[in-house]
This record gives sequence, C-alpha cells and structure tokens, in this order.
Amino acid sequence: MILQRRFSRAPLLTSLFVVALALAGAVGAQSAQRQDASKLAAAEWKAIKKVIGDQRAALVAGDAAKAFTYAAPGIRAQFGTPENFLAMVRAAYDALITARYTEFLEGAVIEGVVIQPLRLIAPDNRVQVALYTMEKQKGGGWKIAGCVLAPSTVQAA
Repeated sequence: MILQRRFSRAPLLTSLFVVALALAGAVGAQSAQRQDASKLAAAEWKAIKKVIGDQRAALVAGDAAKAFTYAAPGIRAQFGTPENFLAMVRAAYDALITARYTEFLEGAVIEGVVIQPLRLIAPDNRVQVALYTMEKQKGGGWKIAGCVLAPSTVQAA
C-alpha cells in the first residue's frame, strides 16, 4: 500500500489535533473517567486497538449484537438496541464498514480524553480518519464512547 502525500504532514496533524480537541471537549465534559497520558501504557493502547478492530470486524460481518458490546454504556443507552446501533453506523459511518484498508495511527490523550485514530481507505481510494474516543470501564476494559470521521490530506495510490 503506497500513500502519496498531497501536503506536508503538519497540516494533517494540525487538522487531526483540532478535530480531536473539539471531540475531547465535547466528550470530556460528559466523561467522569479521565486518563493521565503518563499512565497509559503500551498494553493499554494494544487493548484499545483490539476493541476497535473487533468492533469493526463485527460491523463488517453485520453482527449488530457483537458490535454493540464494544460500545460504552452511554452509547448503548442512546441507541437502545443493537439493531438501532447498526442502522446508525450504516447511515452515518459506512466508511467503517466499506473501507478496503485500515491502519491505526498513533493515539493520544488530550485533556484527559483517550483518542485513537484509525485511517480508512475506501474502495475509491478516498482517505478518512476515524477518531475514536475511548472510555475505560470500572473492570479495567475499554469501550468505544464515540467516533468522528475526518477527511485526510493523505491520498491513496
């Protein structure tokens, strides 16, 4: 997979930071469980990526019930049923399902909110970045508390 850069990396990182900061502000105001960047070990990032990857696999397979289990309690309460959740994903986040290639980018903790980006390359080579907001649960596991799709300045070849 060869990726061509339309612009320098700085605008991409700046754009992602601005979107992530906005997302962090919106979600951070609601989240009681904030993370300290210095306490987020490599094993935590690995666990976060596994949750996202497993949910995406369930979405691609059309397994609404399984995909719904990776959502944070607030998301589950908002949509009520796995079927409602899957319908929302298909309507607003179809890029997560149809991407022909995905790649995790470096995650960040912004104002205590954990953000994990996932690069998505569509069948038509359009590139987007899914910015996942993650929430650590009382039992220590991670759940997906939100996702925002952002355009990318990287173009697939």
